[in-house]
Amino acid sequence: MLRPGGAEEAAQLPLRRASAPVPVPSPAAPDGSRASARLGLACLLLLLLLTLPARVDTSWWYIGALGARVICDNIPGLVSRQRQLCQRYPDIMRSVGEGAREWIRECQHQFRHHRWNCTTLDRDHTVFGRVMLRTGVVHAITRACSQGELSVCSCDPYTRGRHHDQRGDFDWGGCSDNIHYGVRFAKAFVDAKEKRLKDARALMNLHNNRCGRTAVRRFLKLECKCHGVSGSCTLRTCWRALSDFRRTGDYLRRRYDGAVQVMATQDGANFTAARQGYRRATRTDLVYFDNSPDYCVLDKAAGSLGTAGRVCSKTSKGTDGCEIMCCGRGYDTTRVTRVTQCECKFHWCCAVRCKECRNTVDVHTCKAPKKAEWLDQT
Repeated sequence: MLRPGGAEEAAQLPLRRASAPVPVPSPAAPDGSRASARLGLACLLLLLLLTLPARVDTSWWYIGALGARVICDNIPGLVSRQRQLCQRYPDIMRSVGEGAREWIRECQHQFRHHRWNCTTLDRDHTVFGRVMLRTGVVHAITRACSQGELSVCSCDPYTRGRHHDQRGDFDWGGCSDNIHYGVRFAKAFVDAKEKRLKDARALMNLHNNRCGRTAVRRFLKLECKCHGVSGSCTLRTCWRALSDFRRTGDYLRRRYDGAVQVMATQDGANFTAARQGYRRATRTDLVYFDNSPDYCVLDKAAGSLGTAGRVCSKTSKGTDGCEIMCCGRGYDTTRVTRVTQCECKFHWCCAVRCKECRNTVDVHTCKAPKKAEWLDQT
């Protein structure tokens, strides 16, 4: 794990079985039928590979896109415990896929002005990419429980009775988002691979996974509805709801910027500061072992697409500026005409009419490396 996981003890997830019976395998089909079934499955997997965005974390995409129990055995990269959960809870796996898609959108937003912008995630090299994925899974499962999309969970069963806050007493009502189930399932599913490995890098990943799950819980918000004469709010009913995922993304981005470099202790059971004088990591810090590459050129081993062709700002001195984004290679300038809606006016009743405005702007894109061999550092 490169630049931007104490370990968390293994916990067995108290999962309820779905009400639907587990399908009984049908009798063995003739060889021709089995061959046809295998061919059909192969075609389905190939179709998925061709239609999904390139170089994403493919195992998560398979889970979300296919959704059939038999497919769980054909998803690359899953360990035995993950396959068991996949087969037992196919409806939750669809939520896992939704969480992966939400994570990618948020990761690309957070790093839109950086050399690495979440366009290549196959090797999952950055702490931020990995943690955002795990966080997106928690968020998606929690939301699906409360929206009645899953047979094994519903609203938070713990938010019942009377409570109070700074405004006074209130009754729990409505449907609080079931963060408890979302966290438990995500922990059981996501951490399964790291717990199987039991090495220093797995310990780091477990730590960072927990930070991601905690971040979702951190931004639960209290929503209330007032009751009483003329909205006097003599009685309130409240529930807990997930905040917009952007708040979690912003928070984790700040933790990423302040991530702590660590090294494993000799017994491999904990972390210590990477160098003398470095601060020790806390439970809320993201941690990493190695510095990231510069992501300037295509490097499949490092999970980098390089910055050739990336749009940059000629005037910015930040990470989106051409000097930094293009790694000193220079940039090309293209003049383009953009058509936008402008001078919009409201007309009674009830239309908004706009003019079309044409603006000619200069678009700057990073040059490719001059040496051909730099194009693929594999």
